[in-house]
Amino acid sequence: MGIQVGVMGAAGYAGAELVRLVLGHPDMELTAVTSNADAGVALADVYPAFAGVTDLAFTTHDDPILFDLDAAFLAVPHTAAMAAVPALLEHGVSVFDLSADYRLKDAGVYQAWYNAEHTSPELLETRAFGLPELFAGDLASAAATRAAGDPVLVACAGCYPTATSLAALPAIKQGWVADAGAIVVDAISGVTGAGKGANQRTHFCSADENLEAYGVGKHRHTPEIEQILDAKDRVVFTPHLAPLKRGLLSTVTLPLAADFMGDDGLNADEVVAAYREFYKDSPMVRVLDAGQMPKTSSVVGTCGCHIGLALNRRAGVLVAVAAIDNLCKGAAGQAVQCANIVYGWDQRRGLPMVAIPV
Repeated sequence: MGIQVGVMGAAGYAGAELVRLVLGHPDMELTAVTSNADAGVALADVYPAFAGVTDLAFTTHDDPILFDLDAAFLAVPHTAAMAAVPALLEHGVSVFDLSADYRLKDAGVYQAWYNAEHTSPELLETRAFGLPELFAGDLASAAATRAAGDPVLVACAGCYPTATSLAALPAIKQGWVADAGAIVVDAISGVTGAGKGANQRTHFCSADENLEAYGVGKHRHTPEIEQILDAKDRVVFTPHLAPLKRGLLSTVTLPLAADFMGDDGLNADEVVAAYREFYKDSPMVRVLDAGQMPKTSSVVGTCGCHIGLALNRRAGVLVAVAAIDNLCKGAAGQAVQCANIVYGWDQRRGLPMVAIPV
């Protein structure tokens, strides 16, 4: 039996991707899409790709129809999600939140990085963190709660933290990474990662034929990455904007512990084998052969993640590189993957696994 689903913020890029995935999901029925700016406008008039597929029109974020849903996907900015989540949960609606409002465990850290007071900090203690490959226990607990008849809140990981953490955490869990020293993250995202509202940086004339760093030393995804990696004050995160619509590549340089450096330390095949063992139950992740590096074009349009690994013995570091689609595995697809797990379905259900090859 299928579930009734709504997408809040469906006019944005991540919201539109959610609409695409939900419409193609065999166990979900899309019954509500919201956008305060587009209320009353047909979804297909904003995104003609949906013409002939759905007759839904946008309604507002406060439409009571949302309280009749089984599940709501929230693709709205931070603080907007926080304003909606408590009421949805009170009405028995499970929430899969793509915003940053419930990702950070510490309300004080949230306030420091997002310059906003957290109005429902009690939910930070009970929410599940939505990165299935690394927080399976959270989602299993959420699935049990939902099966018992109670709604759940899943805070889906951000796009940069997803790629970065999938690349880096296995090495940390293996004990290969030094206890001190910077973990350097250089990550590149397509323009859709900045959202639908254009600004000077994302305007075509600025973004085309251009590559630039932004948010250097102060990007809001930094504490989320540090929280996942358990590496407080060690992550040097530098995001970059590339003239792509979709795709995200994160290159993580990890300082090796002394026991794993030098000619007698790790070797490339050993690293690849350990990563493959770590992700053996994660169908969305593919660890490439030693010497291969991932490409964003190999995962665009899918919920997959490709990981490449290389040792730099001279510098004593492991370089781990992950490629994802920022809108799919980095946002909408990850939310659907989490919902699949919470509702007891195969985590791949309704999700595209093969990229467009050309």
